Amino acid sequence: MSQDLAALPLVLDACAFATRMHDKQQRKYTGEPYVLHCLEVARTVADVGGTPTMIVAALLHDVVEDTEATIEDVRAAFGEDIAQGVAWLTDASRPEDGNRAIRKAIDRAHLARAPAEMKTVKLADVISNTRSIVEHGDGFARVYLREISSLLEVLTEGDPALLRLAQAEVERGAAKWLE
Repeated sequence: MSQDLAALPLVLDACAFATRMHDKQQRKYTGEPYVLHCLEVARTVADVGGTPTMIVAALLHDVVEDTEATIEDVRAAFGEDIAQGVAWLTDASRPEDGNRAIRKAIDRAHLARAPAEMKTVKLADVISNTRSIVEHGDGFARVYLREISSLLEVLTEGDPALLRLAQAEVERGAAKWLE
């Protein structure tokens, strides 16, 4: 418990940083403030006993991909361990790497090498994204669900309960969109 309280300022700083960076961004399909997704991912990680580093990485998992923040900004504000975690959670591919299938294969290979802790964070992200896309999405859900099914194959070292939940969400989505 005291370790959890000791980490609270770091978690609050990360929450403030994510809120600032995602300032006016909204969730696709729902229009909710984007930072709510980050909070959901962090809560999911915390619920399975994630470490403070995992929780902070969850809060920051999209800041490099979706905002002006850089890995160097994350490193300066939160240290090397968290910057490394965010780097694992940030897509490795770039638009110039090729079409969507090629880019997703690059990102999948990157995550396959990630430590189990960051695979757990990614599973929490997949759960949140899958729920949103299946519930509110459009035809993109068909493409997304196939991609995520492949991604789950490389996330098996993550938290087993989250892996099962992610698989169940994908199955639920497939029943709605693929059958």
